[in-house]
Order: sequence, then structure tokens, then C-alpha cells
Amino acid sequence: MPRVLHTAQALVDLVVEVPALPPRGGNVNAADAHRFAGGAVNILVAAARAGAEAVHGGAHGTGPNGDLVREALAADGVALASGPIADEDTAECIVLVEPSAERTFVTGYGAERRITAASLSRLDPQPGDLLCLSGYSFFAPTRDPLLEWLEQIPRGVEVVLDPGAPFASFDEELRERVLRLVTVWTSNADEALALTDRDGLEDTPEALHRRIRPGGVVIVRDGERGCTVFHHGRGTSLPGFPQTPVDTNGAGDTHTGVLLAERALGADWETAATRANAAAAIKVTRRGPATAPTRDEVDAFLA
Repeated sequence: MPRVLHTAQALVDLVVEVPALPPRGGNVNAADAHRFAGGAVNILVAAARAGAEAVHGGAHGTGPNGDLVREALAADGVALASGPIADEDTAECIVLVEPSAERTFVTGYGAERRITAASLSRLDPQPGDLLCLSGYSFFAPTRDPLLEWLEQIPRGVEVVLDPGAPFASFDEELRERVLRLVTVWTSNADEALALTDRDGLEDTPEALHRRIRPGGVVIVRDGERGCTVFHHGRGTSLPGFPQTPVDTNGAGDTHTGVLLAERALGADWETAATRANAAAAIKVTRRGPATAPTRDEVDAFLA
């Protein structure tokens, strides 16, 4: 069975619930604060809970944050391609969550950025595997070793780009170098619009499809409205499952993880995206990033 592989940063999310963002130089009293393993962990855990074999290929540190990341991955059977970095811990990402469930991030750098082409090669991707990339990995120092390694992987590996907010801000040469390798684009609507510079979302999936490798597929999420899957010259809109959200942190990651797991298990893209829509709807009713539902929970929700 194809595997779900991830190259990106596994971090520790310090999730702080605030009544509103403070003004510059101001103060706000937090209602609550918790530490969770996050970043690439969210996608990998979602994929594993959906029934796929999942492997993390990024770096992880030695210390309490690295321990938390490894414990979270091990709890759901996610494998590690490499051992820990001996002299540095994994960094934290501060996540400010407002009552609307909107979140704001402040990301640190640590051991998770210490990848090399050699360390990534331990993932050993094979044709059919789904290899996930994050746009956040195309900042230095992870950018150059990741690109060096990506340009050597076998044909037939599905290269999945989750661009995040930064990707559209990179220079055109870098964006095109990455997109030439990509067979699957999966993003939210804002990220898709930022790259294509279109006025309306309806034309965006087709515009993205022309920029990735021929024969690829584009998935664009639009919150509770669901998502569009574009391939073979046409787009299919798949409705979402509106819920009252309490925390949207990790909802997109849950969608991506379940989407890729379903493909690894043999589903077509439309079926995979429908189950991903359901999983993301469940996730937003739960606090914390890596709180994706299990396969049985998605089955029950859809029933």
C-alpha cells in the first residue's frame, strides 16, 4: 500500500486562548493555554487515524519539545525516518486563538530545521507514495536541502504541496522550480487566490492546474462550504458539513491528512475529498491541533 510521507517541520504548538489580539505594546489575559505537538504532526496523525501508513522525514530535537513530538507520533503509529538531533530541541509555535476560532501564529526555529538531503533520503519514497511538502519549508535553511533531494526522487511519487500562506510571497523562480515537481496541490481558498491573482475562486483551481505537473490534481478548500477537486479538465464541487467551530487550528491539516490517506487506501479523489471534508468538520469542534477523528468516527459522521 502507498504510504503518506511528510518532509516538513514538526513543532510544539503553545495554544493560547485570548479574548482578542492585544494592541501593539499592549497586554491581554489568556483564558487558557496548552501545549500540543503540531505542524507536520497534524497531517501525519490524521493520515494514520484514517488507516494509512504514515512516516515523518523531518528533523526533531532532543529535549521536552522533541519528546512531545515523538510521543504524539508514536501514539498513532507514525514512524520516524531519522533519529533525533543530539544538541538542540524542537521549537515552539505560539498560537493565539480568538473566540471566533480564528488563530494567529508566531513560529520559532529549532532542531526541526536541521534537515539535509541525506536525512531526507531515509524516507526512501517509492512510486505511488504520497510525499507531502509544506510551503513553510521553502524558507532557509530547509529550502536548499529539500530542493536538492526533491529533484532526485523517483518518477511516480505523488508530490503533494500544502503551500501555506508564505508560498505566494516567494520569488517567481523558486515558485516555478517547486511547482514543476508538484502533482497534487491542496490549499485553502486564500492561498490559492494569492498565487493565481484571480478575482474569483471559481476560476482558481483550473489556473493552478496549469502550473503544476501535467496530469496532476488541484484541491482548493473553502471552509464550511467544502472544496473543489480539479483534474482531467474539470472541477467538482464537494459540499462541506457546517459546524459551530471552537478551534480551527489544524482543520486544514486534518483535511490534507485524511485526503492523502484515502488516496493511499485506493479511493478516487472525489471520495477522498468528501471524507476529508467530514474529518475537518469534526476537527473544528475539538480544541487542539492534532485532534483529527478516527476512521470509525468519520464513518459514523457520514452515516
